[in-house]
Amino acid sequence: MKTILITGATQGLGRATAQALAEQGHTLIVHGRDAAKLDQTAAALRRTGATVTTQQADLSDLAQVAAMADRLLADHQRIDVLINNAGVFRTAQTRAGGLDVRFAVNTVASALLAQRLLPVIPRTGRIVHLSSAAQARVDIDALEGRRPLDHMEAYAQSKLAITLWNQAFGDAHPDGPVSLAVNPASLLATRMVREGFGTSGNDLNIGVDILVRAALSDEFADTTGRYYDNDACRLAPRYRETEVASVAARIDTLLADL
Repeated sequence: MKTILITGATQGLGRATAQALAEQGHTLIVHGRDAAKLDQTAAALRRTGATVTTQQADLSDLAQVAAMADRLLADHQRIDVLINNAGVFRTAQTRAGGLDVRFAVNTVASALLAQRLLPVIPRTGRIVHLSSAAQARVDIDALEGRRPLDHMEAYAQSKLAITLWNQAFGDAHPDGPVSLAVNPASLLATRMVREGFGTSGNDLNIGVDILVRAALSDEFADTTGRYYDNDACRLAPRYRETEVASVAARIDTLLADL
């Protein structure tokens, strides 16, 4: 059995994935922003018999992300799988610490956790970043907080940004752990989809299935740095090295300042 950290685990796809993994008997570390929801989620997951601990942090506040990483390093000698599930699309608060909140949560917080937790993730472990079919060319000024974007532009750019950073990270750590960006499927039945697109969405279990497979299955053992598109059910071609290097370097600069 594995020790698995899931961010954004109190609702939607993260909550459903945590349930599936708990029912398999894995040890879970569940993250959430709201303390009451986090306690309720952990209590429900423990009814499966799984061992469950919690981490509370607002991922739009990168100081809180760094502090959470420090707590995890102090409390855990080994975390087999990190699933960076938490994400933001439409929000009234569009700025966070000088950045667009979509870049802060969807990109920088995910990269920060992967980077900081690397000492306790074994080479046989997995890092799974939630990407999206909605991807748009990254505007460096927007990434670094100098240019505002509308909701869809910010979301799509932030998802491509973490996907590009994942490719650079995988190339830098070819011997593991496997680091994979995943589009779990378009328009799943989550609150983000309901609020963002006004639709009830598709079967959430489509996304749960691919995240569990990405985290645990041998079929993804040799996919580090890649992007898996669950709409097409295939690994996408690698991104252009010049684009990867440019965006990843800017994200690494942001991480270095934290």
